[in-house]
Amino acid sequence: MAIPTVSRKMRFFLSGAAFFFLSAQTVADTIVLKNGRRIVALNAVEEGDKVRYMTSAGELSLPKSIVDRIEKGGFAATSGPPGDATANLTITTPEVRPVIGREDIQRAAVREGSIDREYIGKLESEARQGHARANFNAALGHHAAAIFELSRGDLEHALSDERTAVTYAPDEPALLMNVAYIYLRRNEYKQALDYLDRAKRFVPDNPDVSKLAGWAYYGLNQLDEAVAEWKHALALHPDKELQAALEAALRDKKEEESYKENESAHFKLKYNGAAEPGLARDVLRTLEAHFSAIESELNYTPPESIGVVLYTDEAFRDITRAPSWSGALYDGRIRVPVRGLTSVDGELSRSLKHELTHSFVAQKTKSACMGLAASCANRAPTWIQEGLAEWVEGYRSGDDAAALVQIFDEKHSVPLGRLEGPWTRFDRDTAQYAYAWALANMEYIIQTDGITDMERILDRIGSGMATEQALREVLHSDYSDLMESTVAYLRKNCVH
Repeated sequence: MAIPTVSRKMRFFLSGAAFFFLSAQTVADTIVLKNGRRIVALNAVEEGDKVRYMTSAGELSLPKSIVDRIEKGGFAATSGPPGDATANLTITTPEVRPVIGREDIQRAAVREGSIDREYIGKLESEARQGHARANFNAALGHHAAAIFELSRGDLEHALSDERTAVTYAPDEPALLMNVAYIYLRRNEYKQALDYLDRAKRFVPDNPDVSKLAGWAYYGLNQLDEAVAEWKHALALHPDKELQAALEAALRDKKEEESYKENESAHFKLKYNGAAEPGLARDVLRTLEAHFSAIESELNYTPPESIGVVLYTDEAFRDITRAPSWSGALYDGRIRVPVRGLTSVDGELSRSLKHELTHSFVAQKTKSACMGLAASCANRAPTWIQEGLAEWVEGYRSGDDAAALVQIFDEKHSVPLGRLEGPWTRFDRDTAQYAYAWALANMEYIIQTDGITDMERILDRIGSGMATEQALREVLHSDYSDLMESTVAYLRKNCVH
């Protein structure tokens, strides 16, 4: 998400200003479940085998066994504009369901915190004898390994094991759905649909198949198919989350019914029918140029075409429910208001590059960006997302450096751990500070050791590693060290 260019400077900052703005927000925690779902709550704590947390409905708890981690200290707005509850809408991926039967095999395949490959190899050897039960046992062994790897964020090996499981039990719908689920987590939608089509032959009325298929079609920017799948899933099984996602997709569909379409090698563009066709062509040319540059810098190529929608200002606000300070956003598609332009000017070019960077980072880190969301369910924390997008867009700390150093010296700077979660409910002043501080830390990382370090950090985050651990492995620094090093860099290079 980008702040419009006119709002980037922090000349409003006085001593302690950042602390004042941020203290108006309520500190929140994010509980990340092993199935990828994120729950924003107040004061999440571990107590025995439970994770307890506060919500507006009172104290709730979760089994600790289903929790991957607790991200401490994001922000939860104490109030917000009407309708902004939809601003963070994402589709939580369905929990990967275990295959029923022979739990002893699944327990033996993964025990004492590791995969027993020797045991799985024995199951495979027995399967080569040609017995149906032995084949199913080998499938269960690989399935158990996949679930274990998935719980640790290792999508590559989880996919390999789950696909191997399918070779031993090709008619098992649960395994087919699990492969599709992992492909979706990897943003590989066409491959997911291949496995879901196979699953439909055996369970045509399974709501999870249709839910996943709708997700895949949405990722491919095929709204009609996504809506049809989600309606079918809801007819089979009520689901509040899916109902909200369907409503968001229907808003998209209604708005875009009169839109024109165009496409290029890496993009599928929709734009308001009143817009100039020349603008659409110019946008695609600009995006392709930015794609090549970012592809080279991050050493990554997204696997699918990227959806782009050009709106009028009014339609952008109505559809996205984005905060008033937002100039564009990425939520699985790049959404940009074009303000009556007839060609791409410098500001629009920068906004396109900013949001395209979000797309690259989300896909490189295998983040789930589904549904109409001002922020995706990102593995990469928001400060990395926004800091890197600002840097790629071409901004540097410059005039903001002195204010950032002063805020740090007065011990009013915000720890990066508190900038990991969504920023969509920040007011404009808080957002300006967050963007400037994120850019400064990103600028230090890249200017010191090059963009390759950032690429390595993103790869580790994509493998399921926590951000601070990724920083320790690549930079040999934790959040506190990084902040101090960033301020030292600003003093030396930007403050005069």
